[in-house]
Amino acid sequence: MSVWERSSTVRVVPSARPRKLAKVPFVELADGRLQGVVSSGSDIGRVYVSSVAAGTYAYACSTNNNRPCGGARGGFCNHIRALVVEAVLQYGVDRVARYLRAEDDAELPDAGSVTSVMAAARPGPGDSSTAAQVFSRFLRHLGYLELEPVTAPLPEMHWFPTAGAVA
Repeated sequence: MSVWERSSTVRVVPSARPRKLAKVPFVELADGRLQGVVSSGSDIGRVYVSSVAAGTYAYACSTNNNRPCGGARGGFCNHIRALVVEAVLQYGVDRVARYLRAEDDAELPDAGSVTSVMAAARPGPGDSSTAAQVFSRFLRHLGYLELEPVTAPLPEMHWFPTAGAVA
């Protein structure tokens, strides 16, 4: 049994490049989707929960209180495009394209290329019922940011991945 199998921590994959958290504070590749929280461009108090399904590229975008995004009618809105850009910064273009199954015969150089491959498939609206779960995870992450820095262990964080875990 290797060291990481005996540990309650896992290695965190570092960001491909630094991200601007003000525009897209939360992005994840989970549950067969690229999903996250995107700040509104016009209202500082509003955020959108956006997602794109792997393979089908079905998309969903709504406010945190379940109002549909006006820009996500008939195609990807600016929130979804921003989500793809930030996911590429966080995970790298190869990993995002592979996860979404948006690989093309040619190498995809950037987030715009990934978005173009998905848009060419002419995706339709997807299921927005998971928006509450995504927003809840985002709020949980924000709660951890409000904790005072301490060196003592936090029992509820024993499972949390650490950068120093051995592989």
